Amino acid sequence: MEKITMVKSLLFFILAGFCEIGGGYLVWLWLREGKNIWYGLFGAIVLVMYGIIPTFQPASFGRVYAAYGGVFIVLSIFWGWKVDKISPDTFDLIGALIALIGVCIIMYWPRG
Repeated sequence: MEKITMVKSLLFFILAGFCEIGGGYLVWLWLREGKNIWYGLFGAIVLVMYGIIPTFQPASFGRVYAAYGGVFIVLSIFWGWKVDKISPDTFDLIGALIALIGVCIIMYWPRG
């Protein structure tokens, strides 16, 4: 895979992750924290965007979603750290690193 394609692919993963986590968080705020229904509606729109963004990935559906799971792990830890103010511990970081290694193997390992 050429370098520019790999960078675009990583950006799509990050964008999709923030849409999924952010959209889910807005729905959470609406239903669990009693925020205005607009939080839930905007969250639903953002979640739909999450469903669209992965279609721009250069790989097959199954491969993209398998790899996305690892990206989601890392972004969820980052979200918890920055938004929920829960610092990741050593085991969170080790697990995230293992997940990212899996993402790189699934998406970017050269295939013959």
